[in-house]
Amino acid sequence: MANKRDYYEILGVSKDTSADEIKKKYRKLALKYHPDRSDEPGAEEKFKEISEAYAVLSDSDKRAQYDRFGHAGIDGQYSAEDIFRNADFGGFGDIFDMFFGGGGRGHRSRGPRRGSDLQYELSITFEEAAFGVRKDLDIPRTENCSSCKGSGAKEGTRPKSCPTCGGTGQVRTTRTTFGMQFVSTTPCSSCHGRGQIIEYPCPVCGGAGRVRNTRRISVSVPAGADSGMTLRLTGEGEAGEPGAPAGDLYVLLRVMEHRHFKRVDYDVISELPINFPQAALGADILVETLHGKVKMNIPAGTQTHSVFRLKGKGIQHLQGHGKGDHLVRVILKTPSKLTKEQKELLEEFEELGEGKKKKEEKAKTGDADSTKGEKAKKGFFDKMKDVLEG
Repeated sequence: MANKRDYYEILGVSKDTSADEIKKKYRKLALKYHPDRSDEPGAEEKFKEISEAYAVLSDSDKRAQYDRFGHAGIDGQYSAEDIFRNADFGGFGDIFDMFFGGGGRGHRSRGPRRGSDLQYELSITFEEAAFGVRKDLDIPRTENCSSCKGSGAKEGTRPKSCPTCGGTGQVRTTRTTFGMQFVSTTPCSSCHGRGQIIEYPCPVCGGAGRVRNTRRISVSVPAGADSGMTLRLTGEGEAGEPGAPAGDLYVLLRVMEHRHFKRVDYDVISELPINFPQAALGADILVETLHGKVKMNIPAGTQTHSVFRLKGKGIQHLQGHGKGDHLVRVILKTPSKLTKEQKELLEEFEELGEGKKKKEEKAKTGDADSTKGEKAKKGFFDKMKDVLEG
């Protein structure tokens, strides 16, 4: 499914559409584009496209993963078969066979079994998630024996077809009860379902064809990754039976908390303590961001808990280009201990506030008095800034 159009757009629904409405919309489109019903050019590809979109959006877990990470959250966590296998297609139950040629629900798998999937939980730092990182993982797993190449037979020999089951790995038994025939299929007891008999077992793996090993595997975490995202490494799981593919390795990401930063979608949030002179008079302050220190202007009269936005200083988007923003919440810092001079200044400031009306009335009587008052006020704030910051 190479098409990466938005799933909601494909079905013609919005992100807040209910599961029932999505199902109704899918059935309407499926009836229109099903290859057995439609003669329109490209109907089969269109039918596959809407079926994939429905398979994801009709599953609450897959839908949540898609809403959070886009196609990266689906492609990284589910194989194409996984997307379709458990979806409820109603009367269109042949979809799995149409896409993958059988093996879906209700079909008994024959032949060698695919290897089991593995899951590994990887903890990464806040910065590694933001900028991406390559990690080497030591994964304990079952691998094909290097001596016999997974056949289980001693070097120079080959397994032979099981004479009991004829190489099918299964035995059919027919019994008649009350005039009715019942046919049952069971794994062959002679070859244990493998379809082969090993006369000369490999001395390294004892004929199992597989050995336990710890393999170092490199995984690339994309920039913008977040906790809960799963990366799928195809074929890096447990080895399958001879002739069958290995399972997949699913790497579940856990992002460690940062001492100063919080993440909301692709934005970064931090708090910045400022003192009274900085809030009252304004100041240029260096702010720590993911991208280094950035100068930020705090205008005069800034109130505590005011939020300032630093554009493009957040986290890289997983889908497309661009970055989020860095939001800085300023917190007015009140000193817990004051010197005698600081206390006197604050008392003087309080007196200035109480005498504001009187000074305003006095200023109306002449420009010279007003100018003198403004100069005195400016001198007071300069002195307060020096004392409180010193």
